Amino acid sequence: MSSTNIKPETVLHPLLAVAKSRLIEFIRQPEAVFWVYIFPLLMIVVLGLAFRNQTKTIVEFDLVDSPAAAAVNRRLEVQADLKINVLPIETCRERLRTGKSFLVVSATAAKSAPATLETAAEELQIEYWFDPTRPESPALRREIDDRLQRAAGRQDVFASQDVTVAESGSRYIDFLVPGLIGMGLMGGGLWGVGFAIVDLRIRKLLKRFVATPMRRSDFLGGVMLSRLLFMVPEILLILAFSWLIFGVKVQGNWFILIGIVLLAAVQFSGIGLLVASRCKTLESASGLMNLVMLPMWTLCGIFFSWEKFPEVAHPFIRWLPLTPAIDALRAVINDGAGLAAIAPELGIMSVWTVLSFAIALKIFRWQDN
Repeated sequence: MSSTNIKPETVLHPLLAVAKSRLIEFIRQPEAVFWVYIFPLLMIVVLGLAFRNQTKTIVEFDLVDSPAAAAVNRRLEVQADLKINVLPIETCRERLRTGKSFLVVSATAAKSAPATLETAAEELQIEYWFDPTRPESPALRREIDDRLQRAAGRQDVFASQDVTVAESGSRYIDFLVPGLIGMGLMGGGLWGVGFAIVDLRIRKLLKRFVATPMRRSDFLGGVMLSRLLFMVPEILLILAFSWLIFGVKVQGNWFILIGIVLLAAVQFSGIGLLVASRCKTLESASGLMNLVMLPMWTLCGIFFSWEKFPEVAHPFIRWLPLTPAIDALRAVINDGAGLAAIAPELGIMSVWTVLSFAIALKIFRWQDN
């Protein structure tokens, strides 16, 4: 009786087996593919178009309809880049209150001026209504006051000329793309890793791993490895898309950039593991993740510089995990910075990585009881 040689099935290392299973599960979820790869590109398109460089900016304000409003219109009517909305006073107040207008101008005739205001030397009393907490309002107030003063005959003591700058690296889209990359790294680490572990725990799948010789480090490392395999193509896709559509260029070294991405992905994966180590329900995991991410969404400079916050908050903001990640990405992408320039940011990210993984491995539970 002849015997048949049967080759034993290749057994993967536990870490690789977990990573493989997570990859297969991810590919089978179209909604996950959309949020990881498509949604960031849509954000870049929408925000890039909203804040694109425009060849001509229209200055717009509301003017209270009154007998003196005609004098203001006559002084400014030759300025093509100016839009004046002449509206009743109640409408002006409502638009200012609801944020539809950043500045309201109210003009009245000075006591010494003729009632008709038909002469070339009208005397006006101008009031500017605006909310000083809106960044656009004080600048618009200064702009309109300057134009009115010039129209009334004020002359500058020296000549000046505007030189606009729109070079690659100095535009808002160049500032925005690294912020969106950092936001994607944070969301992918916390939701892609932490949420997945809680889901496995709820479905009682983690209990099955208890019966295997798999170590905690193998399981957690496999989950993290699968996330890294998703993340690198995602970042490369964002950078390629930003370059093709908006001309965003990487000024620095690509190997340094990829190193930052990998370190940031590991950092946020560790934080995601830490958050999910003891969570027993999706509700508790969702609450904790939002509690962790909300301060970073608002403070760490995704859409505007974190240095705009009061200086007393800067030390706290600088040590949030997302801040050094975004700062390092911007430094390499926009400024061409080297390793020495971003060493402090890399140090902070390394501290968060080591601490989060060490604590997660210590307190991680396989079961929910």
